[in-house]
Amino acid sequence: MLKTPIELQRELAQSLRARRIAQGWSQQEASVRSGVPHRTWRRLESEGEGSIRHLIQAAFALHCEANLALLFPAPAAASLDELLRRQAQTAAPRPRRRIARRKPTL
Repeated sequence: MLKTPIELQRELAQSLRARRIAQGWSQQEASVRSGVPHRTWRRLESEGEGSIRHLIQAAFALHCEANLALLFPAPAAASLDELLRRQAQTAAPRPRRRIARRKPTL
């Protein structure tokens, strides 16, 4: 069943609160550990209101940051050529090889 944005917002707020409580932290302690202002932390938990930055800070403090990158996965490649082009763009650059220069003979 699909959820509305409001339902998802409330669910995230409840999950944030449950995770904080499971850590045994007060809202004040979670606020200090995350760097999120206390008033903002309260709003995150009660209303699901806050910035993306504050949500990320909360996720790091609660050790939930690993899955944040999965929120917006890259779209699937439309062709094999496109897939190869993406892989080439993200591949690590090859280190430059130094060419040994010969010493001039006298």
